Amino acid sequence: MTRRFVTLDVFTTTPHAGNPLAVVLDSDGLDTAAMQAIAREFNLSETVFVSAAADPAHRAALRIFTPSRELPFAGHPTVGTAVLLALRDAAEGRGPELIVLEEQVGLVPCAVSVTGPRVGHAVFTLPRLPVQLEPAAALPLLAGALGLDRREIGFDRHVPSVVSAGVGFTFVPVSSLEALAGVRLDTTLWAQAIRPADQPNAFVYCRRTHHAGHDFHARMFAPAMGVREDPATGAAVAAFAGVIMRFEQLGDGEHRFTIEQGYEMGRPSQITLELAVADGALVSARIGGSAVMISEGVLL
Repeated sequence: MTRRFVTLDVFTTTPHAGNPLAVVLDSDGLDTAAMQAIAREFNLSETVFVSAAADPAHRAALRIFTPSRELPFAGHPTVGTAVLLALRDAAEGRGPELIVLEEQVGLVPCAVSVTGPRVGHAVFTLPRLPVQLEPAAALPLLAGALGLDRREIGFDRHVPSVVSAGVGFTFVPVSSLEALAGVRLDTTLWAQAIRPADQPNAFVYCRRTHHAGHDFHARMFAPAMGVREDPATGAAVAAFAGVIMRFEQLGDGEHRFTIEQGYEMGRPSQITLELAVADGALVSARIGGSAVMISEGVLL
């Protein structure tokens, strides 16, 4: 049977920027092996498979695959799929402002809006708040795996950390945009340096940005998942909320940050992170971004 698919660029309103995403709309009847094979065929950082939700009150159920493995949760697939479903609903004369997606990590509420014929915006609430995991590897190992001088690692109160909000990352702060641009992976050291062991992903960031009004510049590397570098990583920004809570001195109330990513790849992306803090603790967080449709077709 044929199966419809759509591709979108996510965390951007500009075609051929942001993070490409493939969404397979007719996934009923596909088993895990078939989904993984299709994700390898698209060879994007993630491919989403949409099916009917278990609860009819929810909009859809999603399964998310990189070229090499399934993920319980990811940000750019959530934003991109929510925008696509909102565009399809609007074309049919319906379109609730809030939809709920079923993902393996749990239920993900998304506020969605259509902003153009093929463009929309989505903001989702994290289904799981970030938690600190094991300590980060020693600086010499991190520096070696990333091709950095160990003196380039760290700024202000920020030091390496390992955090997860559904997917784990080693967060490595660096002192400058030049250091970030100079990252060169040594995958022979990756398994020793990048944690957690079952999700060895590295999110390298600095406070300097390319654009005024943005708060952090970042790059994300996940060679073990078949993604050498990712243009925009919502799951990492979700976990980054825990990094900000640990190293920034935030007061109670609402806080908003914009993280830029993908610039070194020629795929500039902007991800918004909203934090709600009460009594010095993170009580909720939201990830937001836009997406634009690029193509549609059928798998034969």
